[in-house]
Amino acid sequence: MASKFKFLFLYFLTWVLFFDLMRLVFLIYHADKTKHLSFHTIISAFWYGLRMDISVAAYILIPVCVLVLLSLFFRFFGKVTVYKIYTFIVLLLVTLISLADLEIYNTWGFRIDAEPFKFLKTPREAFASVSHLPLFLILVVFVISYGLLCLCFKYILRKIIFQQQNSFKAGVFFLIAVFTACLIIPIRGGFQLTPLNQSSVYFSTNNYANHAAINPSWNLLHSFLNKDNLTVNPYQYLPENRARSLVDSLYTQDSTTGLVINSSSGRPVNVILIVWESFTEKAIHISINGEPVTPGFNKLKQEGIYFSNAYASGDRTNKGLPAILSGYPAMPKNTIINSPGKSLRLEVLSKLFKEKGYQTPFFYGGEPDFANIKSYLLQGGFDPIVGKRDFASKDMNSKWGAHDGVVMNRVLEDLNKTKNPFFAAWLTLTSHEPFETPVAATFKGNSIETRFLNSLHYTDQVVYNFIEKCSKEPWWANTVLIITGDHGHPLPRTGNKADEFRIPMLWLGGALNKK
Repeated sequence: MASKFKFLFLYFLTWVLFFDLMRLVFLIYHADKTKHLSFHTIISAFWYGLRMDISVAAYILIPVCVLVLLSLFFRFFGKVTVYKIYTFIVLLLVTLISLADLEIYNTWGFRIDAEPFKFLKTPREAFASVSHLPLFLILVVFVISYGLLCLCFKYILRKIIFQQQNSFKAGVFFLIAVFTACLIIPIRGGFQLTPLNQSSVYFSTNNYANHAAINPSWNLLHSFLNKDNLTVNPYQYLPENRARSLVDSLYTQDSTTGLVINSSSGRPVNVILIVWESFTEKAIHISINGEPVTPGFNKLKQEGIYFSNAYASGDRTNKGLPAILSGYPAMPKNTIINSPGKSLRLEVLSKLFKEKGYQTPFFYGGEPDFANIKSYLLQGGFDPIVGKRDFASKDMNSKWGAHDGVVMNRVLEDLNKTKNPFFAAWLTLTSHEPFETPVAATFKGNSIETRFLNSLHYTDQVVYNFIEKCSKEPWWANTVLIITGDHGHPLPRTGNKADEFRIPMLWLGGALNKK
């Protein structure tokens, strides 16, 4: 039994080391970019990328575990030749991906995903796109590389292959079966709430360093499994000419912004953006037994500029953030931040502010990795990104992480230490399913709708207290604070689909000169 587990462990470790070697090749191949990275950043790329390497190695190990299980019944599956054939086939695919990724990154600036395979539908054009490359030399390099790798794996397999046993043992079968089932843990990247995604390995404000951490085989597999291709426009509700006239009518310019911001001091204005989870416009009109759901927000509406006809673009946070920060409309079945190679090309408000000398912190009580958000934030120039790991364990008082009240104190504390000017964003958390609150419920009942309204009521109090405290800080006189929802919510239901996307937006702050 021990020899079988030793074989599985060493086989797994060999693939992890192989992916480390491919990362080293990537860094050397792109030496012109690597030379600008510090030694610590290069080591960090290996460290953070290890989760993806382990994930792919676990995928590769599953069929090997099945073969080892079969060897308990059939001696044929205990022969080293079986494992050589499987390994050489996988090695061929992974080597192709890893080497093709080198030049794809040179050309397109992101690690290989499903995008290049679209060109296979038009072989002539695909060949024309690569005909300028030294294809014969590339083929020779690939054959030599693959041959050398095959020799290495052949030698390793011969050294680590397990000894075949003479009789079937149920205990061995059970333990290997359990071990195989447990591979789901490294495949999903651990026990955390959010499965492994590109954000899980992003660690730097240098995008090349983040890209170096990505495992190209994982990235390609993830891209294929998460592709939602549409052949019909799901938003085709109106005749083309009517739709065009409506869109064109929105592109009018005036000097409203210049009129509402008081820039007489000549100093750059600070901006605080509160992105309120699931903040639906319906909630601000609801009272239960005489108690408004959002009494604080309703009061603040009288102090600032309220936008009464705002609509979210999309129905989830990973669609709402690029809409708010990049002006990028939501896609129907996917989000652009699931494709870091594409989201990299978006303009982001934080990046534009940073270019003007602003500090750009981002605050969230949960995991920034969730829904691949962290990759978009890092590429957008947010720094630092304060998330779940930055709070004490005693503050992990919800399924998602730290409740809004805890995060509010951290936001205020950090802003008071942040050099002006700043563009700070805070994504709230408590009003996300399952709508847990750290305080007693204001509205009685345990229905989903009641829990949702209670969570909004809690965050409303937190946001109101936050603004009251901000208003006493010296930087408030030169600050604009914007509150908006990342998306709306189906609850409470009205029978009108448009109501699910309607969100409040409110501008406050000492730098406003209008209400």
